[in-house]
Amino acid sequence: MAADWLGSLVSINCGPTLGVYQGEVSSVDQSSQTISLRQPFHNGVKCPVPEVTFSAIDIKDLKILEIRNGTGRTSSSATAKVTSAPVAVPKGDQRYVERINSPQHCSKSYGERHLDVPGQPKGFRRRHNSWSSSSRGPNPVTPKKNGVKNGQMKHRDDECFGDGVDDGLDKDFDFEGNLALFDKAAVFSEIDISERRNGARSRGTPQEQTPSRYRHDENILEAKPIVYRQITVPQPGAKEYCTDSGLVVPSISYELHKRLLSVAERHGLSLERRLEMTGVCASQMALTLLGGPNRFTPKNLHQRPTVALLCGPHVQGAQGISCGRHLANHEVEVILFLPNFVKMLDSVTSELTLFNKTGGKQVSSIKDLPDTPVDLIINCLDCHENTFLMDQPWYQAAADWANQNRAPVLSLDPPSSGQGQAVEAKWSLSLCLPLALGEGAGRVYLCDIGIPRQVFQEVGMKYHSPFGCKFVIPLHSA
Repeated sequence: MAADWLGSLVSINCGPTLGVYQGEVSSVDQSSQTISLRQPFHNGVKCPVPEVTFSAIDIKDLKILEIRNGTGRTSSSATAKVTSAPVAVPKGDQRYVERINSPQHCSKSYGERHLDVPGQPKGFRRRHNSWSSSSRGPNPVTPKKNGVKNGQMKHRDDECFGDGVDDGLDKDFDFEGNLALFDKAAVFSEIDISERRNGARSRGTPQEQTPSRYRHDENILEAKPIVYRQITVPQPGAKEYCTDSGLVVPSISYELHKRLLSVAERHGLSLERRLEMTGVCASQMALTLLGGPNRFTPKNLHQRPTVALLCGPHVQGAQGISCGRHLANHEVEVILFLPNFVKMLDSVTSELTLFNKTGGKQVSSIKDLPDTPVDLIINCLDCHENTFLMDQPWYQAAADWANQNRAPVLSLDPPSSGQGQAVEAKWSLSLCLPLALGEGAGRVYLCDIGIPRQVFQEVGMKYHSPFGCKFVIPLHSA
């Protein structure tokens, strides 16, 4: 009776500790209750020993994978028991070929026999490359197809390719039909209603709408309405300007500007302080126009920018000399033009003394100015009061040189449009509050010279600083 099972392929489950063994039955001893397997596989890996013997005590479960007689051929009177754990037979073994080509072999496809898991629904497929469904070996053996050589398949392998291909793959996907199922208007309407219900979006005028997103520096709490006209003057000028943030900055007359500076000087903001503050702001703007951090690096010391400074013997000229001193301290090659006068203002003399300590170049003749274009021209020739200077020969010669030179011009504290300008500027820098400048002033900028708010109130102005975090801001015509 025991001899009938010799040569059969079996799977022996010895529990989670010992694992699962598969192999060919070589001997069965009923007296000692033992069974031996030839060429065994342990958890899908071939064992290093040719034969393994098991005691009935160690066997938890035994499954007959294939019944054969002693000659190795399948018995015609026996039917193979189909299990979820196929035996691991190496490729090239005669049993492997006979098993694949056996007519009594399981009619299930390769995918069904190897992916069906006992106890799971039939539609559930287990994805695992192990030979045995119960094995958990670290080196699973992958079955290989028979009859394949150099990419050619002689016979169809029903075990590997037995499952039918879904015919639906041949049909084109209907994009238009599926897109028509999506009601875009209804979905967006539902989103809009949900956001309004949560207070994320409100309807109304553009000024009343609450943004759905905020910047990191914005307050999400409701604030008071923004007042863009925060500066009012008793005698507004002919023009109005506005900042980048929309604040209105009115222009003032020169008489009001002069009275404002006089009150500030009476409270301690002396002319020397104004000159220093104006020089710092003007030099900072000039450094930005010259290239800023991209130009002023240690690698560009051999390409120092050149600035021509055209100054007259007045307060505006002293402001320009102060600007030139700061530029020279920042490694800018400054050429200062100042005509010779027998007597100059004390502010001009003191600023000139400081400038000469910087190593900058001072000339008194237009012939000493460079013939080649410079990087920037700073115009401080014009004066608010002494208009007779425009008739002086040195003034006309300096204005002609600036207009003929192809360098851009920055006008510092230019006069109002009524007085006119001999030098056409690309930028103009006004102090405190702008005057009504003409078209020849170019783009207008405004600098803060440090006048306190109560000084503005004393001359009848309502003033809130439009500068924010800067000392120099651009202005646009309103």
